[in-house]
Amino acid sequence: MKTQNKFAQGKVALVGAGPGDPELLTLKAVKAISRADVLLVDDLVNPEILDHARFDARIVHVGKRGGCQSTPQEFIERLMIADARAGHFVVRLKGGDPFIFGRGGEERAHLLAAGIEVDVINGISSGLAAPSSIGIPLTHRDWSQGAVFVTGHGKTADANPDWAALARLDMTLVIYMGVARSSDIQQALLAGGKAASTPVAVIHAATSASQAQLVTTLGELPEALAESRLASPSIIVIGDVVRCASQDVFHQLMAKPERVAG
Repeated sequence: MKTQNKFAQGKVALVGAGPGDPELLTLKAVKAISRADVLLVDDLVNPEILDHARFDARIVHVGKRGGCQSTPQEFIERLMIADARAGHFVVRLKGGDPFIFGRGGEERAHLLAAGIEVDVINGISSGLAAPSSIGIPLTHRDWSQGAVFVTGHGKTADANPDWAALARLDMTLVIYMGVARSSDIQQALLAGGKAASTPVAVIHAATSASQAQLVTTLGELPEALAESRLASPSIIVIGDVVRCASQDVFHQLMAKPERVAG
C-alpha cells in the first residue's frame, strides 16, 4: 500500500533578505526568489531584491515594521498555508534573518502543523551587518569575549530582557528594536552596574543608501538619539568594541560638547 506524503503539494521557504544591500543576498536566497510562484514581502526588504523574481510571480507586500501599522501575523500565516495547499512555491521574504527576531520560528511551527513543507534560508542579520558597516567587531580579544542579541521590544509589556543580568556581562550587547525604549534600557543598564562611560553606537538602515549612525556613551544615549533624530530601523551596539569604529565615526564620542550624526 502506497504511503501518502505528509506534506501538501506546495512548499514554503522562509528566506532572509539581509540587512538592505541587495548584494548581501545569499545565492540560495536568489535561487528561491527566482523560483517562487508567490512572494510575501516585508516592508524592510530592499525593492531591488525583487528584480530576481519571475515576471509572472505574484508579489504580496505584508508590512511588518515597528511603530507602524502591520499586516496581522495570523493573516500572513493563513495566506502562506492557502497558497501552498494550492500547489504554489511560496517565498516568505523577510529583512535580515528569518530566525533572528523575524518570527520565523512561529511561522515554521504553524506551517508544519498544517502539513506544509518548510525550508529556512538564512540571511545576514542587521545585528551583524550594522556594526561591521562602521568597523565595529562584535567580539575582540581585548574587549569582548562574546555578544548577546536582545530585543528592546518584547511581545508584551512584561516580556523584557533581564537588563540587570546583561549589565553584568562583559560582552557586547546588540539591541534590536530598541530606539523607542532607549531611555528605559539606559536606566536599567545603569542600575545594573554598567558604566555611564560605556561606548554606544546606533546604526540606522544599515548597508542601505540611507544609512546613518551615531556614536555616544550609555550615559548620554537618550539625549544623543533625540538630537540625532535617528529612528527605526536601527541597531544599538553597547560595549568597548565600539572603540573600533571607523575614525570618522568614532570621533563623535570624543567630540564634546558637539555630537554629529553621519
